[in-house]
Amino acid sequence: MSRPPEQRSETRFSDFKHAYNEAQALAEANRCLYCEDAPCIQACPTSIDIPEFIRKIATGNLKGSARTIFSSNILGMSCARVCPVETLCVGDCVFNAMEAPPIQIGKLQRYSTDIAFDKEWRFFEAGPDSGQSVGLIGGGPASLAAAHELRRLGHACTIYEKRSVLGGLNSTGVAPYKMKADRAADEVEWVLAIGGIDVQLGVEIGKDVSWADLESEHDALFFGAGLGPDRFLKVDGEDLSGVFGAVDWIEAMKLQDLDLASVRSAVVVGGGNTAVDAVRELLGLGVPKVTMVYRGDEAKMSGYQHEWREAKVEGALSIWRGVPTAFTGSGKLESITVAALNADKKPTGEASALPADLALLAIGQGKLGDMLGSLDGVTVEWGRVVTAEDGATGRPGLYAGGDAANGGKEVVNAAAEGMRAARGIDAYLGGDRG
Repeated sequence: MSRPPEQRSETRFSDFKHAYNEAQALAEANRCLYCEDAPCIQACPTSIDIPEFIRKIATGNLKGSARTIFSSNILGMSCARVCPVETLCVGDCVFNAMEAPPIQIGKLQRYSTDIAFDKEWRFFEAGPDSGQSVGLIGGGPASLAAAHELRRLGHACTIYEKRSVLGGLNSTGVAPYKMKADRAADEVEWVLAIGGIDVQLGVEIGKDVSWADLESEHDALFFGAGLGPDRFLKVDGEDLSGVFGAVDWIEAMKLQDLDLASVRSAVVVGGGNTAVDAVRELLGLGVPKVTMVYRGDEAKMSGYQHEWREAKVEGALSIWRGVPTAFTGSGKLESITVAALNADKKPTGEASALPADLALLAIGQGKLGDMLGSLDGVTVEWGRVVTAEDGATGRPGLYAGGDAANGGKEVVNAAAEGMRAARGIDAYLGGDRG
């Protein structure tokens, strides 16, 4: 697969959460109570046996620790970095109720999985050849987790990805202070090392290959294409130079070397996690003034509050209850007209001009579930593919998972859904083999 270029803007960032050394990992692992009914396990979408992997770190069984993690989540290395552990496993640690610092599960998981990568430990092999193949649309976390599980079950796999790199948002969208694109590429290569996974890059479904072709080529299909393009406000001036969708800009920042020397003031529109990431990335790249404009209140923003707190520490400014109504400039963005909203998000009649050289719109992405809407048996609601618990759609042999089905959750959710769908596909194919 293609790897990211060495010269790219994201390399200017260092890790926000520093990795543990051996002494730190041992000290933290020995704090764990190894709860028998551990709530942290229940909070993990992939149900990693967290007390077990931590106990193995404490006893020096690092290989066993890594195996425990990867048995439940083959993307455990990236999830250790990108999971919002504060709202998942760490947030449910019993120490919180005891008013003591919770166990740093993410850091311990990173410690264990990084060693496994560095030592090139391989825990899984492809199963006996079933003689059947599965096509996977999209090369992100859901498809990668599904493909690896399907290979363990003996099925041949082909991943179809329209970009030139695999990894999905792990490669193109994760904030670089959490994980960089080259580390995402390491994980992709590690997953593919199981063998028997064909990768077709630069292939767009519906354009380069049809659904009919896919269904005739494979015995089953998995749709894990993620989310679609950035949404725009549809107001005057959005076509000016300097106005971008936030997801597109973040991808360029992670895979290219951007010149921001002339940007003195930037505005990020939105209040979700993508908006918060964009704010912190702009500040980290040296933009002197970065302002978030959000139509709601700070307390009701959908972005994680712990991330926004860090953004404010780093110098982020904000305008609450505001919405851009026009972007102005002579060919290039110069200012943004921001209308004030009341508590019901209705215009108050007041507006102000906000100087800006760069504007990033982080107001959501299109849903790709509509790509399946014309297929008999497939139900799409609000752009999301409706599936059963095992990822099955109403069309025999077609499964889905990840953002296309859940509407846009975390990498760990995509991994969980991909692995569950793989088992569902195996049951379906096993039934066919009769």
